[in-house]
Amino acid sequence: MAKLDLKGKSVEELNEELEQTQRHYNDLQFNNAVSSLDNTAELRTVRRNIARIKTAIRAHELEGSTEQRDRIRARRRRAKKISK
Repeated sequence: MAKLDLKGKSVEELNEELEQTQRHYNDLQFNNAVSSLDNTAELRTVRRNIARIKTAIRAHELEGSTEQRDRIRARRRRAKKISK
């Protein structure tokens, strides 16, 4: 399987990629259960790719939350200075 290029993708694109990869993983699992695969290491590779995609999605979520947290902290610092 080719190396994933996750940088610069939006959350929607990452979610779509995740769905496709999970479908592929489920197909591989089914094929492995029915008959043996030629390359069973592909299961591990696809599973790790799913984890990489989920990590990228979570990084996007945290990126937005840190900005919000920083704004809240700045607002609290300003309020603290005014009240003194």
